Amino acid sequence: MKAIGEIKFFQSQPQNIRTLLTTNLLFAMILPLIEIFASAYIMRNTGMPSYVIVYQLCMYIGIVVSAVINGILMKWFKSTQLYGFGILISSVSLMIMMFINKVTIPMLCGTGFLLGLSTGFFWTNRYLLTLYSTNDDNRNYFFGFESFFFSFWNIVIPLAVGAFLISIDGATFFGRVLDTNSGYKILTIFALIISAFACYALSKGDFQTPRSENIFYVHFHKLWRKMLSLAGLKGMVQGFLVTAPSILIMKFIGGEGSIGLIQGIAGALTAIIVYVLGRVSKPKHRMLIFGFGLFVFFIGALCNCILFCAEGVFIFIVCKVLFQPFHDLAYYPIMMKTIDTVSAIEKRDGYVYIMSHEVGLFFGRAFGMLLFIVLATTISEDIALRYAILIVATLQLLSLPIANCIDKTIDTKYFHKTNE
Repeated sequence: MKAIGEIKFFQSQPQNIRTLLTTNLLFAMILPLIEIFASAYIMRNTGMPSYVIVYQLCMYIGIVVSAVINGILMKWFKSTQLYGFGILISSVSLMIMMFINKVTIPMLCGTGFLLGLSTGFFWTNRYLLTLYSTNDDNRNYFFGFESFFFSFWNIVIPLAVGAFLISIDGATFFGRVLDTNSGYKILTIFALIISAFACYALSKGDFQTPRSENIFYVHFHKLWRKMLSLAGLKGMVQGFLVTAPSILIMKFIGGEGSIGLIQGIAGALTAIIVYVLGRVSKPKHRMLIFGFGLFVFFIGALCNCILFCAEGVFIFIVCKVLFQPFHDLAYYPIMMKTIDTVSAIEKRDGYVYIMSHEVGLFFGRAFGMLLFIVLATTISEDIALRYAILIVATLQLLSLPIANCIDKTIDTKYFHKTNE
């Protein structure tokens, strides 16, 4: 009966919210392949954590470039069209990487950049459509529901993919002996099919997004500058959320099957908790949720640094899986609330802030990735895996006072301006 009530509540939401959630639910099935198993594929074929970091850095460069290109293309194309394009091309980009036999630095740079370019179209248009389809009152529910399915697929897909890759290794197909790399190629075809369904779901919406002739600004309101510093801190950790689990698991525990098992154990309870929080929590609860996520990730990074063994990796992965949905549940509503406020004050299109937010994320991501590369090349990769994660987790604790300042400033000083 509870489930029926939740379904009815979902159906009571505006059409565009239902459309976005359905689209994101489908694309969330592909994200583990992009975020987890692409790194594992590189580790399997090179054994070099630094190669994974280079690939990831090039991907982040592609996301920033795509945010700029997307803003220009919006003069001629709808945001939904660019959103769908990003969904499809991300699967095609993943397929290109998996079908290249020799993994080299130039190949990683090229495929990483291409994948970043495609996923950038997805993320920027996702933010824009969500910004104009939701308000501060229903964003906790929106991101809680979304985080639930991201967490759910982060359990199911890694488990299924891990089991599939193990079972296919050594199997025969029409007289041909398959290996794990063959399994990766089959998975990319699956990703392309899911992408097509996601684009079909997106076509059911009726989205209206304002368009601005000018999207390039250098000077911003001080409130948005604080938000950019928050984005930089988020970006520092974000890179390690994607790369570190695969590297550490492949190094200390085992292969792709272990990745799926650990992700599944860590995420099972989180998915339900985050959905419930999104359903019942109010905007006033965001700082508590935000702070809990930050503290959990710091504990995980500290345990990994101190123990640096299979047990430490397990604790880190559990904390990482707990941290991510809690953090996103609070972070994205704060970001969009800030965009609502500063766009009303500065009379600018919301995409201006979404694009600059990607730049803020990139600087944080680049710092985190370069920190790893410097430690890995000047000292050792083990030192980098141990201390780089702890450094960025410690720095990210600064996010809580900054986010609290932004939220309080909007509520006490600017809230009335956004409702005039």
